[in-house]
Amino acid sequence: MPIRESADHQQHEGPPISSFGGGGRCLAPALVSQGDEAGVSDAQKQHDVNFLLHKIYGNIRDANLKSIADSFDPEADLSHYSDDGEAVHKIMKDLKDHRLLEQKHWFSLFNPKHRHEALLLFDVFINCKDWNTFVSNAAYFRQIINEGEFVYALYVAVIHSPLAEHVVLPPLYEVTPHLFTNSEVIEAAYRAKQTQTPGKFQSTFTGTKKNPEQRVAYFGEDIGMNTHHVIWHMEFPFWWQDKYGHHLDRKGESFFWVHHQLTVRFDAERLSNYLDPVDELHWDKPIVQGFAPHTTYKYGGPFPSRPDNVNFEDVDGVARIRDLLIVESRIRDAIAHGYIADRTGERIDIMNERGINVLGDIIESSLYSPNVQYYGALHNTAHIVLGRQGDPHGKYDLPPGVLEHFETATRDPSFFRLHKYMDNIFKEHKDSLPPYTQEELTFVGVSVENLSVNGELETYFEDFEYSLINAVDDTEQIEDVDISTFVPRLNHKEFAYNIDINNNNGEESLATVRIFAWPHRDNNGIEYSFDEGRWNAIELDKFWTKLTPGTNHIVRKSSESSVTVPDVPSFQTLFDKTKEALDGGDSSLENYVSATGIPNRFLLPKGNKQGLDFDLVVAVTDGKADAAVDGLHENTEFNHYGSHGNYPDNRPHGYPLDRKVPDERVFENLPNFSHIQVKVFNHGEHVQHH
Repeated sequence: MPIRESADHQQHEGPPISSFGGGGRCLAPALVSQGDEAGVSDAQKQHDVNFLLHKIYGNIRDANLKSIADSFDPEADLSHYSDDGEAVHKIMKDLKDHRLLEQKHWFSLFNPKHRHEALLLFDVFINCKDWNTFVSNAAYFRQIINEGEFVYALYVAVIHSPLAEHVVLPPLYEVTPHLFTNSEVIEAAYRAKQTQTPGKFQSTFTGTKKNPEQRVAYFGEDIGMNTHHVIWHMEFPFWWQDKYGHHLDRKGESFFWVHHQLTVRFDAERLSNYLDPVDELHWDKPIVQGFAPHTTYKYGGPFPSRPDNVNFEDVDGVARIRDLLIVESRIRDAIAHGYIADRTGERIDIMNERGINVLGDIIESSLYSPNVQYYGALHNTAHIVLGRQGDPHGKYDLPPGVLEHFETATRDPSFFRLHKYMDNIFKEHKDSLPPYTQEELTFVGVSVENLSVNGELETYFEDFEYSLINAVDDTEQIEDVDISTFVPRLNHKEFAYNIDINNNNGEESLATVRIFAWPHRDNNGIEYSFDEGRWNAIELDKFWTKLTPGTNHIVRKSSESSVTVPDVPSFQTLFDKTKEALDGGDSSLENYVSATGIPNRFLLPKGNKQGLDFDLVVAVTDGKADAAVDGLHENTEFNHYGSHGNYPDNRPHGYPLDRKVPDERVFENLPNFSHIQVKVFNHGEHVQHH
């Protein structure tokens, strides 16, 4: 029987995909290889972006870019813009009228003025026809526009502009470390800089053991998780319009799925630490958990705290609690009716597999919402309202709370309560759809004969180090000293799935292999029913394979998972690789993919010493019926990890576990489905920083 081991597997199996963006497309095949029509190499583009984002609060440290910034006139030659300079005229008018937010001031995407200005700049970038125009505008505006607005506009433009297709963006936690690092460590970094003494400082999670939430802080405060959250919202921005060049396929559904996965993963971490699953937020009840962020804006003072048991208050200039309740009831009403009313009063049927996409658009809401006037923007408004509960009436002139930044939102435990509330609204819709029948779920002629896991499923903690050079102020005259912090983070030992699949069809069949796991019991030791379990299922992997007639033995490594991505390369790595490439070396960044996916260290929940029981399931479905594009089994890349083209899987996210299961025998008797129990261990191992 044919055995596909993983080295070969990586070559031939389908593109890793997920709604996280997946980790499908490698960002930089080789820095020396291609360039755009003006002959600018990828290495040169990488070099430019490195220096545009390095030391963002000071001058550009590259002489060439600095001289461009000082001499460039964005309005001099409008033939270089696809909109004939319309965007550049708008931002230059605001600049000349002194209307733009000053530098050295906090920035929040949820602030309408700040967002408007950042998008004016994004509009300039996305309309540049060639790299030289793009980079000249970036260098010019970097010296003028607010730093937060600049970083946001440049990141989103690099992600979405075809000109920057192979550029790897540096990790945000090294570009704007204040948003990711505790104040105590930032202060230590400043002292090290003042005395010119290199230093490595230990970061700890906020709070003390007196706060049970501290046990799961490693999840919400993980810098990889924070990066995943912020980059996903850059890949699929709520303000996106298709006039920018492409449609974001299934954006509303992806909004649901990404946050659903964050919610169920957080609950699995809670169960690993003997905590109950998170309770949803109620507008008419107190916010039980307070939060002290221990983080400070670079400019603007500390992030506001919130004491325990605060009652919700209306937020001046943003929303009344009553308005949120009205919008929620309109959305629940639409779910109960099975249709949404668009702006013209026409009905959009949501009682089908694409209804979740429309629902996601109206709940977030994004500009794809068919009726924002009526259904409002529940998610975005709730983030601001919850974030402002420390100072709802602006009495103390506090800066925005952590929930008003995608970088910092998951640090606050109430983020997960807010998303459990949203998730339950989505569940109401999903549960209203008819359950799948055995006929619908059967992959004729295909059966899973065996499912097992190689090796013990074991997690551990390790220290991760990142640079704080960009946290401190400096001048060109003073040499940099190495300043960094190290922080504990969850990881797991490598493992693999063994899946034996029988194909009795007498010919090759394209199959989609879908792997999920959910906790076997709740915190009281009561077993979850199949229906409860499947809603809490963590997506572990999804890939395509060609099944030859007879038995197929598939070995799929955990490292190949399509829902996870490796760490973003550090600034130093990007500088080194780029220099190598510009000096004529063959420097490749092809191992680095989008930061959109879940960090690959977080594939498994922590588990515990006794071994936390999980149900592991695999569903092998008809790849021909599932595939939205051709050639998936042999293609390891995908057009911008699904966001800049058709999402490759036709099925709803979470299929076939996305609908209610009143009778679990439908699954248990399904030949193309397998269900086993596994334990996830954590023996208290912590790999210390050296």
